[in-house]
Amino acid sequence: MPPAIPALSARAWALLLVLSGTIFLEGIDIAMLAVAIPTIRADLGLSTGTAAWVISSYILGYAGFTLLGGRAADLLGRRRMFLVWLTVFLLFSGLGGFATEGWMLLVARFVTGVSAAFMTPAAMSIITTSYEEGPQRNRALLVFAGTAAGGFSLGMVIGGLLTQIGWRWVFFAPVLLAGVILIAALKLLPRTEAAAAPDKTPRGFDLPGAAAAAGAMLLLAVGVVRLEHGGAGWPLTVGAFAVGLLLVYVFVTVERRSPAPLVRLGIFRKASMVRADMGAMLFLGSFFGFQFMATLYLQELRGWSSLETSLALALMGLDAILAPTLTPVLVNRFGNTRVALGGFAAATVAYALFLPVGADWSFGLMAPTLILTGVAFALAYGPLSIAATDGVAPEEQGLASGLLYTSTQFGSAIGISAVTAVYGLASTTGADGELGAFRAALVVPVVMVVLGLLVVATGLRPRRLPKPHGPHSPDEVPVPARPTAFTPSAD
Repeated sequence: MPPAIPALSARAWALLLVLSGTIFLEGIDIAMLAVAIPTIRADLGLSTGTAAWVISSYILGYAGFTLLGGRAADLLGRRRMFLVWLTVFLLFSGLGGFATEGWMLLVARFVTGVSAAFMTPAAMSIITTSYEEGPQRNRALLVFAGTAAGGFSLGMVIGGLLTQIGWRWVFFAPVLLAGVILIAALKLLPRTEAAAAPDKTPRGFDLPGAAAAAGAMLLLAVGVVRLEHGGAGWPLTVGAFAVGLLLVYVFVTVERRSPAPLVRLGIFRKASMVRADMGAMLFLGSFFGFQFMATLYLQELRGWSSLETSLALALMGLDAILAPTLTPVLVNRFGNTRVALGGFAAATVAYALFLPVGADWSFGLMAPTLILTGVAFALAYGPLSIAATDGVAPEEQGLASGLLYTSTQFGSAIGISAVTAVYGLASTTGADGELGAFRAALVVPVVMVVLGLLVVATGLRPRRLPKPHGPHSPDEVPVPARPTAFTPSAD
C-alpha cells in the first residue's frame, strides 16, 4: 500500500494559497486579455499587427527573462524577488488599463511579462524549498499546477463578462487580486536568505551571463512568435533565430569560464529534469495551440460571442478541481511517470476527436474533447512540474523552476505560432475552404502531444522515495542545512 499523503497545517495551506494565487493571477491575466483583444483593437483603432503584438509582447517578456528570474530567486532571495516583482506586475497591469495608444499597451504587457518571469519561478521555488520532498511537496505542486490552469479557464469566463462592462477592467481586476496577494504575502512568506551556494563556488552575480541569456531567450522568442508571419517577414525571423543561437553560444562560453556562473551547466546532465521540461514544452504547446484554434473556430466560423465561447471552453477548467484532489492520490499510488503518461494519452484522444469538426457541430459533440482536455491537464502538468524539480539541490530550485517555465512559455509560443502558420497556409492552398484550414491546423496539437508522450515514456523514470523514519510536523522540512518554510530568518 502507498503511504498516506500527509496533511498540511492551516499555516502551510495559507502559504500555499498565497503562492498559488500568484500563478492563478498569471493565468487569469493572460486569458482575460485573449478574450478582450478584439474589443480593445476596435476601441483604440489598432492594426492587426499591433493587436497581435499586444499578446506577443507578454510572451516575449516572460520567455525572455524566466531563466534569469529563476536564478535571481536563488541568488538574491526568493521572498525579495517574489514581493518586488509582484509589485511591478500590479503597477504595470494597472497602467495597461489607462492606455490610449497601442505602444502604451505594448510596453505595459512586456513589463508585465518580465515581472511574471521573475515572480513565478520565485513562487514555485518557495514551494519546493518549503515543503518536504515526497508526498507533501507533490501535493503542494499539484495544487499549484491546478490553480494555474484554473486561472486560465476561469479567466476566459471573467474576461468575457468584464469586456461587456468595459475592456479596461480586464487590466484593473488583476490589480485588485494582486493587491490582496501582496498583503497576504508580506505576512506569510518565509523570511529566508538567498540560497547558499556550495562553499567551493564563489558568490556573485554573473552579469555577462545574465545579459547573454536574456538576449538569447528574447531573440529566440521573437523568432518563434514570428514563425506564423512567413512571406516577406522571413528574413527578420531567420535573423532573430541566428542572433539568438549566437548568443546561446556566447552564454555557454561565458558560463564555462565564469567563477560564479548564472547557470551551472552540469544541471543539464539531470536527464529526468530535461525530459520533464521537454515534455512540458510539448504538452503546453499542444494545449495552447488547440485552445487558440478552438476559440477561432467558435468565434469566426460559428459566430459565437466572446462570452459564449468562454463559457464553452470553461469545461477545460475541470482540471482545477481534479489536480488538487484526484491527482495527488494517483501520483502517490502510481508515481509521476504513469500519471503523466495518462495525461498525454487523454490529450491525444481529446485532440483526435476534434479533428473531423464540422461547420454545424453541436456543443454535445464538442464536450467530450473539452472535458478530456481538462482531465489531461490535471494528470500531466502537475507530475511534470514535480519531475522537473525532483532531486534538485535546494540552492538550484529557482533555476530548475526557471527552466521549467522557460520551456512552457516557448512551448506556448511554438504551439500558437505553428497552428497559425498551418492555418494560414491551408487557407490559401487548400480546397476545403476555411473549415479545411481549421482541420489542418488541429493536426498540430495532435503531433505535439504524441511527441511529448514519447519523450515522457522513454525519458522519465519513477524515483523511489525513502520511507519516513517517523512522524514530523508538516510545517517542518527535515533538512538542517536550510531554513524551513515557517522558521523566520533574515532576508
